[in-house]
Amino acid sequence: MIRDITIGQYYPADSVLHRLDPRVKFVGTLVYIVSVFVFSSWIGYGAAAIFLAAMIAVSKVPFKFMVKGLKPIMVLLCITMFFNLIFTPGEEIFSFWIITITIEGIQLAVKMGIRLVFLIIGASLMTLTTTPNQLTDGLERLMKPLNKIRVPVHEIAMIMSIALRFIPILLEETDKIMKAQTARGADFENGNVIQKVKNMVPLLVPLFISAFRRANDLAMAMEARCYHGGEGRTQMKPLIYKKRDIIAYLILLAYLGVSIAFRVLGI
Repeated sequence: MIRDITIGQYYPADSVLHRLDPRVKFVGTLVYIVSVFVFSSWIGYGAAAIFLAAMIAVSKVPFKFMVKGLKPIMVLLCITMFFNLIFTPGEEIFSFWIITITIEGIQLAVKMGIRLVFLIIGASLMTLTTTPNQLTDGLERLMKPLNKIRVPVHEIAMIMSIALRFIPILLEETDKIMKAQTARGADFENGNVIQKVKNMVPLLVPLFISAFRRANDLAMAMEARCYHGGEGRTQMKPLIYKKRDIIAYLILLAYLGVSIAFRVLGI
């Protein structure tokens, strides 16, 4: 289950999506998230699914690897769908005690589930096709106008990049600790809720120690390299828009226009 989390990981491949400017992918992810909430009909969700499937095909990331990232959120997905199912008023289909299932509840539960799946896959697609360094550079350039009001753009971008980079590292570390503790007799699966919480202590303590050690090593490495923030820093590979980036922006603009048109026309 730990290895199934794909957000924060990078999948190396030679694709058009990998070669796009990171700013385009940031904007594209934001546009897709907005479109998922703009669409309100099944036809709209179909359009969002087609667009996402096309992006996955262009990225050359295996579909199985992409879908694997949905396993860790299945519990959250089921809880979200369940509450939307039983608390949405409308035409009653089934009623038991305080639980009432309606046609509108079923439709809303399915739509919320689809939205959550699309959001996770869409966000994962950006991190799978963009290295942490590219994420940092792209985010910093997009937020550069905020420097005029004294917002520490470089530091914010660096923090987010480090956080994304540490996700797969800590997940791998968690997996190793779980296997080591299981070999020593720890049981993370059986027992009631209280017992499971107690069993997590042998996992959390070494994980926190390892995380603080890695953070300290990173701070020392940055200090040894005379890192002092973004003031006066230059980029080794400056971001420059190319023809494919302009084409990608036009595609995103057309897709956003379609989603807005669907919303206005009620399609």
